[in-house]
Amino acid sequence: MSVHPYVDTNIYLSRWPFRRLPRDEAPDLVSALRRWGVSRAWAGSFDALLHKDLAAVNARLAADCRAHGRGLLLPFGTVNPAAPDWKEDLRRCREVHRMPGLRLHPGYHGYKLDDARLLELAQLAAQAGMVVQIAVRIDDERTQHPLVRVPPVDLAPVAALVRQVPALRLQLLAAFPQVRERLPELVAAGRVYMDIATLEGAAGIARLLETVPKDRVLFGSMAPFFTFESAALKLVESDLPPATAAAVAAANATALAS
Repeated sequence: MSVHPYVDTNIYLSRWPFRRLPRDEAPDLVSALRRWGVSRAWAGSFDALLHKDLAAVNARLAADCRAHGRGLLLPFGTVNPAAPDWKEDLRRCREVHRMPGLRLHPGYHGYKLDDARLLELAQLAAQAGMVVQIAVRIDDERTQHPLVRVPPVDLAPVAALVRQVPALRLQLLAAFPQVRERLPELVAAGRVYMDIATLEGAAGIARLLETVPKDRVLFGSMAPFFTFESAALKLVESDLPPATAAAVAAANATALAS
């Protein structure tokens, strides 16, 4: 049994820099998302990982979402608080591109989650009503290009960050298994959400909900890097009550972004 509609909080446009992926052309991915029953998809850009000109990356992302997925794709721009012009990038994301949120890549951009500049970014984003996503990991360290080694983001400072910015709506993307040992402190800290893209194990969502409130778990496939069907199957095999499955599939994300 499938759950519809989905709000997929973790997809990417453009090209993964190290190999071609199936459906890495925006029209192909959008067509597949519609076929899978996705009503909204929160889109970041693979270009944000290594391109220095994030203003151009964010402009292309916004344009691609309008051109190929109007009504479906919501652009989540990237801001690098370690860059000198990050406040201008943040302003453009909100005021020019009308983005509902940001997708940060600290692993690729070289800053820690206890960086004072990230704290300021989080405060400004919260004041603007923007969701902040932190990409904890994309590719497994064992498969990374030998010249580009990016370890998973250290999540130890997350609880303190959330406590310092109570209005922050923070989502951790692809955070498993790193986040598992920190789940109790993150639940207690404030509004910390996570997707299921890298959640593994039989009945994984059901077991996660024994620790995490059901409104903190969001659907995320990380397509096209991972297959959408893998994330959808996690909802099916966890055999959740219909209301809980519907919340994880779509309602939680809709409430978070409103």
